[in-house]
Amino acid sequence: MTFALAVSRDLGIPTMAFWCAGAASLMAYMRMPELRERGYVPLKDESFLTNGYLDKTIIDWIPGVPPISLGDTSSFVRTTDPDDIGLRFSESKPSNCTKAGALILNTFEELDADVLAALRSAYARVFTVGPLGSLLQHSTAAAADSDFTDSTGLSLWKQDAECMAWLDTQEPRSVVYVNFGSHTVITPKQLAEFAWGLAASGRPFLWSIRDDAVRGGGLPPAFTTETAGLCRVTAWCPQEQVLRHPAVGCFLTHNGWNSTCESLAAGVPMVCWPGFADQYTNCKYACEVWGVGVRLDPEVRREQVAVHVREAMGSEEIKASAARWKAEALAASCPGGSSYENLLSLVRALGGSPNPKA
Repeated sequence: MTFALAVSRDLGIPTMAFWCAGAASLMAYMRMPELRERGYVPLKDESFLTNGYLDKTIIDWIPGVPPISLGDTSSFVRTTDPDDIGLRFSESKPSNCTKAGALILNTFEELDADVLAALRSAYARVFTVGPLGSLLQHSTAAAADSDFTDSTGLSLWKQDAECMAWLDTQEPRSVVYVNFGSHTVITPKQLAEFAWGLAASGRPFLWSIRDDAVRGGGLPPAFTTETAGLCRVTAWCPQEQVLRHPAVGCFLTHNGWNSTCESLAAGVPMVCWPGFADQYTNCKYACEVWGVGVRLDPEVRREQVAVHVREAMGSEEIKASAARWKAEALAASCPGGSSYENLLSLVRALGGSPNPKA
């Protein structure tokens, strides 16, 4: 929607840009033109997709971002076409956000301190107001109605509320929650590998599979029989509620930014399987920077799924990191916290009341 910046400029209207992905991904996207200038992209030929180039090529000059593999900067670098629409998009649109009068980010100061410092060295007005779900819970409306996030119907999908009753029957921190978001489409083979890997983990699991999530086919016929009592499969569920449920001990995720934030806010360890856009960057941070997850290989193997689920749920180090970030997210979202105060500053900048009770 960055075309709105040009329109507002022509009309003399002040603008603020809301970047709905992570701060690190914004910084990486802002350096996409330089990746082309330095010859990293587009790829020389198709062999570069599989010969280790994407993993072994380290980019260590993105401000505020630790050394990161080329493949983790974005999915859009995976092309040999100089005019690839995804590559062109990532080179132009995100950088346009910086032409706005201010940037609004769904993150919090403590989570992305280095990247935010780098952003602010070039763009003075950066407002961090995340995690948005946590901040919403502590808003005036949430204080008046504890069911605010549910009653407003924030999800665009019909949710299976009965899955919460199923979670109520499970032991604390015993359940694997599986959801690859609203856009990911997988093959029947990938579905089968995930299914049997989850079954082999020995953990109960709640799996949200959209009706259009599999490119032909469905769960193996024997799977439902063999996992009876161990799993619940649903089309969609209230994700934030699920992640906050005491029975959930692990999140198998695609690492979309909203899902990543919600998992951090709930203190739930992640098993990460990124596949598109900024998900690779989010996965990198979840596993290597924040220490709250483990990463699956792109080619899904049931054995690795089972091992990584057990690792994420059994590692005291990962669980401690997840608990730490949950506490940090909560502190940022409460009155006096960084995101709460930044939201008030944002309201003031917009000309509204600085009084949170107004």
